[in-house]
Amino acid sequence: MKKQFDLTNKNAWVTGASVGIGRAYAIALAKAGANVAVVDIDDRTGEKTAEEIRTLGVKSVFIHCNVRNPVEVDAMADKVVETFGRLDIAVNNAGIGILGPDESYPLSDWEKVIGVNFTGSWLCCAAAARKFIAQNKVDKKPLGGKIINTASMSARIANCNASYDGSKGGVVEMTRALAAQWGRHNINVNCISPSYILSPMHASTPVEVRERIRSLTPMGYMERPEDLAGPVVFLASDASNYVTGVDLLVDGGHTLNAWLTPLGRDVPPRVSPEEEIKSLVHDMNALEVPCNEDGINFDYHPEIANAYKAAFGIK
Repeated sequence: MKKQFDLTNKNAWVTGASVGIGRAYAIALAKAGANVAVVDIDDRTGEKTAEEIRTLGVKSVFIHCNVRNPVEVDAMADKVVETFGRLDIAVNNAGIGILGPDESYPLSDWEKVIGVNFTGSWLCCAAAARKFIAQNKVDKKPLGGKIINTASMSARIANCNASYDGSKGGVVEMTRALAAQWGRHNINVNCISPSYILSPMHASTPVEVRERIRSLTPMGYMERPEDLAGPVVFLASDASNYVTGVDLLVDGGHTLNAWLTPLGRDVPPRVSPEEEIKSLVHDMNALEVPCNEDGINFDYHPEIANAYKAAFGIK
C-alpha cells in the first residue's frame, strides 16, 4: 500500500528552483520520491541544483524559463512532459521583490514584480492545468494534478510596498479562483505563504534585524527554506486530496498579533541562530557570492541592507 505522503513515480516542476525556497521545495519533493524539473533563469546554479537532486536517486533536469514569457512557459511544460512522460505536480515559486516608495516607484519595476510574481504564476498555473486536463483524457482513472503557488505573509500584512504585497495578495485570490474552476478536473490548487525567509534575498539583512524578527515570532527563530519542506510535500501528496483553494500560512506565528512587548521564551527555540544560516550559506556558495559567518553580504542586496539600516538606526 502506498504511503500517504509518498511521491514515488510522480513528476514535478518547481520554478525559481535554483536556490532558496525553490531549491528547498525541489529537494523535499525529490526526497519524497518525485522526479523534479528545476526551472529558473539562472543556468549555472539551476544545473547545480538538478545535479544535487539526482544524487537523491530520482530524475532531475534543469530547464531555463522566464515565467513572464508565455512561449517559454509552454515550452517548459512541454519539456517536462517530454522528459518525464507526464506531469503530476506544478510548484510555481519564481518571485522577486524590488524595494522603493510607491509615490516614486518606477512603472518598469512595478511591471517586473507583477509580471514575475503574479502574471508568471498565472501563466504556469494555466500551462499545468492544460497538461493535467489532456492527461485526464487518456488516464483510465483521471488523476488531475496538484498546483502549489508561493504567496507570502505579505498578502496579509503591509510589510513591503504595493508591488510586492499586491502581487502576493493576487496570488492568494488567484489560487482560490483557479481552485474553484478546476476542481471539476481533479486539480487541487493551493498556495504557501512563508514569513521572512533566511535565503539569499535576506543575505543583506543585518544581525540586529534578524534578532528583532526572532523576538516577534512565537516559534523564536527565522524561517529557513527547509521549514517549507513538510508543507509542500503535504500539498503535493495524496494527503491533501480534499484540500484546495487554501493559503497555507507558514510563518512561525509572526502575523498572529501586533506584539507590544518582546515575547520571551520558556525553553530554547527548536532552531538556533547558527542552524538558521546553514541553508543560506549553502545557497550563497552555490551563487559563488561571499558572505561572513552570519551569512551576510551587505553588497548583495544593498537596497535591502540600506532600508533596514535606516529603519533600525544601524550605521
